Amino acid sequence: MKPTLGASALLAGFLAGRSLGWPLIHDAPLFHYVAWLLGQGLVPYRDIFDMNLPGVYLLHWALLATAGGGDLAWRLFDLGWLAATAILLYAFCRPLGGVVGAAGASLLFVLYHLAGGAWHLGQRDFLLCFFLAAGACGIARAWDRGGSRVLLLWGGAALGAGLTVKPYAAGIFWLGSAAAGAVAARRAGRAGLPGAVAVLGAGLAAPALVFGWIAWRGGLGAFRDTLVGYVIPFYSRLGQEPLWTALGGHAHGWTLLALLGALALWGLLVPTAPAFGIRRRLAALGVVAGALHFALQGKGWEYHLYPLAFFLCALAAPAGEAVVAAGAPRARELARAAAIVLFAATAMVLGAKGVEAMDARWIDAKARRVAAIARDLGPLVPAGDTVQVLDVTEGGIHALLRLELRQPTRFLYDFHFFHNETNPRIQALRAELVRGLERSRPAAVVVLRDSWLERGYDRLARFPELSDLLARDYALAVQGDDYRIYAKRSGS
Repeated sequence: MKPTLGASALLAGFLAGRSLGWPLIHDAPLFHYVAWLLGQGLVPYRDIFDMNLPGVYLLHWALLATAGGGDLAWRLFDLGWLAATAILLYAFCRPLGGVVGAAGASLLFVLYHLAGGAWHLGQRDFLLCFFLAAGACGIARAWDRGGSRVLLLWGGAALGAGLTVKPYAAGIFWLGSAAAGAVAARRAGRAGLPGAVAVLGAGLAAPALVFGWIAWRGGLGAFRDTLVGYVIPFYSRLGQEPLWTALGGHAHGWTLLALLGALALWGLLVPTAPAFGIRRRLAALGVVAGALHFALQGKGWEYHLYPLAFFLCALAAPAGEAVVAAGAPRARELARAAAIVLFAATAMVLGAKGVEAMDARWIDAKARRVAAIARDLGPLVPAGDTVQVLDVTEGGIHALLRLELRQPTRFLYDFHFFHNETNPRIQALRAELVRGLERSRPAAVVVLRDSWLERGYDRLARFPELSDLLARDYALAVQGDDYRIYAKRSGS
């Protein structure tokens, strides 16, 4: 097994080294832009209409404030976060699979992340895995130490921080961990309720601090309105597709899940040892939480699989050293061979996926588009003026970030305006956008050809108030390959 681990480590080093040149791309510039706006004094939700939780903004804000917003800073942050998560996973898995099994689990997760390509860097679901790992370590160590209240508080606090990033897997795992805290306390001869309360109470600390800050800044009402008035009734239902179909659309999607699942099943077949404590049950809970995390979001996006993959790696840890230590000599040899073959096959598939993603053409095309928009837009915008972008992840917002340009409205994206178009809520959002444009008269409006769920410029025809405003007050200044820039007419 050790030679296989060594080869996998070399593969991980190769992929990590090649990834140093990856650009800031896809979702990451959106959150960098929100973080930059926060630095300009804007308030989340009140001044920035977005569907995500504020923990993501704060992480990006901290990075921009300390390391800047360059490509390399983002890449190093991602690698550092990956290393920290892998170390926590190793610590969690060490009693399950020994040095070999724990190292194998960590290496599998490292390869899983590096194989995703540039657009997976710093994805929210990946960031969440650090908090899940920290929480799992805290709960597991509390179990080992007779329900230690301090460790239960640590585990609950880590999972609560994860709630501010993404609530699905973190919330399910947090509730299950509270039950584990109660059982741990009872095993030590104490009342179980305080153990559960320790996990639940500590888990509320980070959300209380974050949303307290938002309330202090005056954005809590807008958050509630966005959540209740838009996210739950509309956004949560957009882009839904059968998840088995979505998995088939990802590179090696079904193969990877099958291999990770087989390794996890192999790990589950290992007889329970005293050193396991509650770790295997926590990892199984994490698999359930990760599966629900993917299913409840319903979008079928590959990065939503991160929590599931993370806990499958944890469950696979006993398939290494722990399997080899049990049974008759012949059985040990067969177990060793099966574990090595499964691990090697998984690493090879991840390596193939990583090589395919290394120089993805669509990433290069998007990076060139960002540079072109920034080049064409810059001369059209006087100092201190604003630009409205109709885009999601095609590069328009990234260009604004590069040029440090603000938008005249709170709308980052345009897909809000092109679904459920007759609904009063969507009509109200449309009216708010048009009022903001008429009041502020931005120097330019950038329209990306494609948007999420929409392809082509024809979508503007379904928004007559906006298309009439563009025809009246703006002239087409730049016709790019995938974008148009409308410049304000003189006198408008």
